[in-house]
Amino acid sequence: MAQLHTTINGEPITAEVDPALSLAEFLREKMYLTGTKIGCGKGECGACTVILDGKAVTSCIIPVLRAEGACVETIEGLERGGRLHPLQEEFVNKGAVQCGFCTPGMIMSSKALLDANPAPSKAEIREALGGNVCRCTGYVNIEQAVEAAADRMRRGEG
Repeated sequence: MAQLHTTINGEPITAEVDPALSLAEFLREKMYLTGTKIGCGKGECGACTVILDGKAVTSCIIPVLRAEGACVETIEGLERGGRLHPLQEEFVNKGAVQCGFCTPGMIMSSKALLDANPAPSKAEIREALGGNVCRCTGYVNIEQAVEAAADRMRRGEG
């Protein structure tokens, strides 16, 4: 076992962890943040995407101890005061949610993009979502949701 000191969704955390755990397993099994999904377990589908120190990462292949001293953001951390993040709202508004399994990873990849670039082009949105696979719907509605959220966020909504 090892000691982990990290910040998850703005809250400082100290926990005893098995160094063999992935960050995704730790978030789901020890922190009960089950919005982070584990799909392929190989970092290829993007369902497990979280933001680690400002960058979107596939948490299923990140060793938990890589979060030592880091800031981790998960889908559960986006809601503020009972209000969804503009990305979450626009995914619903634009019909970018089908079964929902890929949605948290898509939203977290999109949030990392918008945090770094509040006015991305369509090509930049596609590139940011390139590591996220959706098996239920096309990507047009997802891209439109990211564009709409970016527009709202630039106007100061949310």
